[in-house]
Amino acid sequence: MKFIELAEKRCSIRGYKPDPVPEELLNEILQVGNLAPTAKNLQPFHFIVVRDSGKLDELAAAYPAPFLREAPVVVVICVEPSKGWTRDRYDGKNYCEIDAAIAIDHMTLAATDLGLGSCWIAAFDPAKVTEAMGLPEGIEPIALLPLGYPNEAGREKTRKPLEELVRYEQW
Repeated sequence: MKFIELAEKRCSIRGYKPDPVPEELLNEILQVGNLAPTAKNLQPFHFIVVRDSGKLDELAAAYPAPFLREAPVVVVICVEPSKGWTRDRYDGKNYCEIDAAIAIDHMTLAATDLGLGSCWIAAFDPAKVTEAMGLPEGIEPIALLPLGYPNEAGREKTRKPLEELVRYEQW
């Protein structure tokens, strides 16, 4: 499949079959996240794989949409800001969240390629996720990524035309 076809096919899935995700597919998705480029190759992120029913219930308390609890696997993506590259010379911007976002995007595309669904979730209660995952000080949850076999087609994507987004040479 051409990359543009994969990007067009990827969509947020909000309904999952109860079938378990095979270990080899999960490992491939995690490896693709690990291969994502990061600033200075620092990889300031961590992936917590959650399959335990009780832990999934705790995550659902942080984001109570029913589909999160339907997924057989949720990957909690965390960042360690102290390990991220910062643009110190100019403004001190920390790139750890951007690095994590690239890894998450790689994982969502890998899941699609493998026939699995995913949905990038950021609208969760970080304090509840921190408690549920036992995150130490200095580690922050950035996203929840449910994975599983879709039981829906997903919503049709709408995008702005390129003419609204692209500029040449200057604004």
